[in-house]
Amino acid sequence: MSKISDYFGLQAEDFGEDFVWGVSTAAYQIEGAHDIHDKGPSIWDDFTSKKGNTYQNHHGNDACEFYHKFQEDILLMRKMNIDHFRFSLSWSRILPNGTGTVSIQGIQFYNDVINFCLECGITPWVTLYHWDLPLALEEKGGWTNRDILDWFQEYVTICANSFGDRVKNWMVLNEPMVFTGAGYFLGVHAPGKKGLKNFLPSVHYAVLCQAAGGRILRKLVANANIGTTFSCSQIAPYRKNRRDQRAAERADALLNRLFIEPSLGMGYPWDTVPVLKRIQSYILPGDTENSVFDFDFVGIQNYTREKVKHSYFVPYIRAKIVKASKRKVRTTLMDWEVYPPSIFKMIKRFNGYEGVKKVIITENGAAFADEIYKGGVHDEERLSYLQAYLKQVYKAQEEGLKVDGYFVWTFTDNFEWAEGYYPRFGLVYIDFKNQERIIKSSGKWFSEFLASLKIHL
Repeated sequence: MSKISDYFGLQAEDFGEDFVWGVSTAAYQIEGAHDIHDKGPSIWDDFTSKKGNTYQNHHGNDACEFYHKFQEDILLMRKMNIDHFRFSLSWSRILPNGTGTVSIQGIQFYNDVINFCLECGITPWVTLYHWDLPLALEEKGGWTNRDILDWFQEYVTICANSFGDRVKNWMVLNEPMVFTGAGYFLGVHAPGKKGLKNFLPSVHYAVLCQAAGGRILRKLVANANIGTTFSCSQIAPYRKNRRDQRAAERADALLNRLFIEPSLGMGYPWDTVPVLKRIQSYILPGDTENSVFDFDFVGIQNYTREKVKHSYFVPYIRAKIVKASKRKVRTTLMDWEVYPPSIFKMIKRFNGYEGVKKVIITENGAAFADEIYKGGVHDEERLSYLQAYLKQVYKAQEEGLKVDGYFVWTFTDNFEWAEGYYPRFGLVYIDFKNQERIIKSSGKWFSEFLASLKIHL
C-alpha cells in the first residue's frame, strides 16, 4: 500500500505526545452471545425481536461475536498500532435482572477482556451505559422511573469495585440525548416509547445518573479519569431569516445543550425551549445540586452538521432538520453531510464552557457502501473523511483549544441500531456470514499513521 499519510501532511506525533488515539465500540453492537450463560435480556434484545423496528428486522443476537472473538479482535488492534480501546459494559450481562444477583460469568468476561487488553499493551476505556438497559428494569418504567437512580448507582458500584483496580478511564453515559430522544420521545430506538410524558422524566433522571455515576467512580476508583459523552452537531439556519435562526437556536438547545449544561450547574435551557420547563414537575429538592459533577473530561461525538428551518408542524420546537440529501451536499450512507468544519466548531463550543477541563473526541467516523474487491476493501471515501476531520482537530489545537484525544467510530463493522447491518462504519470489514475480518484501506492508513508514534518512542 502506498504511504497515504505522505499526502495527508500530518503525523500522529504532531498532535502531541499525550494525545490519546483509539477506537470506540459498544457492547450490544459487537458482543453477540445475547443469551449465553446467565445474561438477561436488554431493551435492545426485546426491541429487535419485534418486526418492523429495525432495517430488514436485523438484530444483535450474534453481531460481531466479540464475546467469543475478543482475543482475535484485540490482537488485531495491537497489529494496527491502536493503543486505546473504548468499549461498553452490558448492564444485563453483569446484573441479569438489572439489580440484585450479580453474574459471576458476566464479571469474568469483562475481566478477561480488560486483562487481555493490558497484556497486549492496550489501555481500556470503559463506558458504563451505552443504551442497553436491562429489560427487567424497563418493565418497571426504565429511565422514566426515578428508581433508576438507585438501580444505576448499584450497577456503577459493582463495576467500579470489580474493574477499577485496572480500569482508570471511565465514561458514565453515552449520548444521553440520543437514548432519551430516540428511545423515549420518537420511539425509533429501544424501548420504543413516545411523547413528552416519557421524554422529560428520562432526561432528568439521566442527568442525575450522569452525576451520581461520576461521584461513585471518584469515591471508589483511585486515580480515575472520569468523563461522559455527548452527541453534538453544528446547527445552522437553512435560510438567512429570523425564523430559521430562532428555529436553529431551539434545535441547538435540545441537541447540544440539554445534558452538558445541568452537569455544569447551568440548569436546563428552558429559556430557549420553553416546553422544557415541564421538567420542573420531576425536580425534587437537592436535584439541581446533585445534577452537577466535575468531570475530568467531556467526550464529544461529532459526525456532521445539521441545517434547520422553521416549521409550524413540528410541535414544541417549531424546527425541522433539512435532510442533507435535499441540500445537494456530499453525504455518507446515513444521509449525513460530510462537513469537516463541524468538528472544529463543536470543539470550540465545548471549550467555551468554563467548567469543561478537557475535551476528547470519543466518536467520529462515517458509513459508506463498502464492498470486498480482489480480497480487499478500498474505502477511499472514509479515508478522506477521517483525514479531513482530523485536520480540523489539528486546527483546533493550533488555535489553542483543548482537545486531548480522538477515537474512531468504529473498530469493526457492527450492528448499527435501527439501521441494522446495512451501514458500515468500521476500519475493519466484517463478513457477517463467516465473521471474517478484513482491514480496510482506512484501517491500514490509520495503522500506518499511528505507527509513527512508535517509531519516535
